[in-house]
Amino acid sequence: MAFDENKIQYDVVLVGASTSNLALAHRLVDLASHSGISFSMAILEKAREFGGQILSGAVTPTHVIDKLFPDWRETDFPVEGVCDESHFTVMGAERKWDAPNMLLPAGLDKKGYLIITLSQVVAWMVDKLKAKLQDAPKVTVDFFNGFAAHEILYDNTDKVVGVRVSRTGIDVEDNIYAHVTVFGDKGFISQDLVKKFNLRKNPQLWSVGVKEVWSIKQDLAGKVWHTLGFPLLDGTFGGGFIYGMQNNRLTVGLVVSLDSENPNLNPQQLLQDYKTHPWLQDLLKDGTLLKYGAALLPEGGYFSLPDKFAVDGAMLLGDALGTLNVIKLAGVDHAMECGWQAAGVLHKALQTRQYDEATLIEYQHNLGHTFVMSDLHGSRYFRYTFQNNPKLLKEYVPKLARGIDNDGHPFAAAIGLGLMNPIGAPWDGLKAKLFLDGWRDAGFIHYKKNYAEYEPDYVLPELAKYKKNDHASKDTLYSREDAVFYAGTKYHEGNDHIDEFDADVCVRCIDSYSTHGKTTPCVSDCTAEVHRIDEMEGRHLHGMSLENCIHCRTCEIVCPQENIRVKPTYQGSGPDFMGL
Repeated sequence: MAFDENKIQYDVVLVGASTSNLALAHRLVDLASHSGISFSMAILEKAREFGGQILSGAVTPTHVIDKLFPDWRETDFPVEGVCDESHFTVMGAERKWDAPNMLLPAGLDKKGYLIITLSQVVAWMVDKLKAKLQDAPKVTVDFFNGFAAHEILYDNTDKVVGVRVSRTGIDVEDNIYAHVTVFGDKGFISQDLVKKFNLRKNPQLWSVGVKEVWSIKQDLAGKVWHTLGFPLLDGTFGGGFIYGMQNNRLTVGLVVSLDSENPNLNPQQLLQDYKTHPWLQDLLKDGTLLKYGAALLPEGGYFSLPDKFAVDGAMLLGDALGTLNVIKLAGVDHAMECGWQAAGVLHKALQTRQYDEATLIEYQHNLGHTFVMSDLHGSRYFRYTFQNNPKLLKEYVPKLARGIDNDGHPFAAAIGLGLMNPIGAPWDGLKAKLFLDGWRDAGFIHYKKNYAEYEPDYVLPELAKYKKNDHASKDTLYSREDAVFYAGTKYHEGNDHIDEFDADVCVRCIDSYSTHGKTTPCVSDCTAEVHRIDEMEGRHLHGMSLENCIHCRTCEIVCPQENIRVKPTYQGSGPDFMGL
């Protein structure tokens, strides 16, 4: 593609100011400073400010940060704390049990890891990049916060040549062109690239993480808990996380898989149930909710990776690729490593002026020889282990949780499971361990789409039922409607960012679920108060309050008819996750 002075053009366009894309930007500027090449780059970010729509746990090792920013310890790098106490906790509805570290899978002991607020890290990376550019006169980088990519542009050979960022109808004003477009988003726009070239033979598996940040009376900085069990006792894959941060702040969150049999999960209310646990009530006593938000997590891992990580004129990084390691609960270092590896390949491409797939695909080869791919391959059967044997989450975990409530530990319940099923239970445990440790090979695993697991006539199992804590403080619990306030949503007029393709399809879906005494998944699983059912002239219609949307895309994933699409907004509209 020759440069045209009548078009907005760059050598490289980064879609999304994510950790993967910003790691790429830093590394590419460093490489260019050493080689002396010149190039131009644009960074597009849909949020009003950089970091404003980034949400993650987050606890991360430092190994990639160390090579990206060797002097980060001597800078103002935003660290909430260093983990000095790491627990894996099994939760009953009333009591808890901290598992000995010797029983934990490798990677779940987080001692020495950084506790960070990822939105602040992203903002820091942008500031440092701007400072770095002062010593890189041959490099031009333009920062466009409040500008999202809405459509991928192709030439007549299907090479990616840029993205559309506005909707005036005038190409010169709407489009940004580039030799290489790098997608580091969470699927808002990169999914179109994947679909066009049929890159992903296996669907992605998605969970949604719902998270709150609290100001509390205790100083828990450096303390980390990951939890299993309550309130997810119905066979749904997921768990909780609690991170102690500086200035007496506490992260409380829940990750809920969206491939559950239960079509009415309501993740935001599950988080409220989680907080009714007496232990959490003690942690939150006299506290104040500061922030709330939600985001998708790509959990398919190795078997959901695209066949190709690059095509002519484009590359996929981080969450657009799907590099989260579920078993280690690790994503930040994987995303940054994607950026590091992609930058090396892009640097060569800029030197040779070759931007075709044959050149860019070296990124996939290089990433394949890093810890990212070895981690993903080693954990490739993690999700399958629980899909292949539903009893692990439907039966064994609830019984262990009840044992903890009864005895304060799971040992009696574990012995009871063995006595009731002396062959099956130990064999189930052994099979799970063989898969989790990578000693057993089941070949390529084919996943279903998340909604394919739904059972419209789903009935909550007896083992999943628990008595609500009547003594839980109402000051710690929030409805979806109230929680939206803490997500800081703000929309400009005309941001119709959720498409409903066919209203009649929604009507039929509503009627179908109502015959089973259920509401539709988009209504029940919305993490804000966006989707609703309206009654008009005897018909039940799908309605939306778009001003409440926090951009998690859960509704799109759980729609059994694939009748909903969540798009990026214009003018930076949406939630404000800064500090979350």
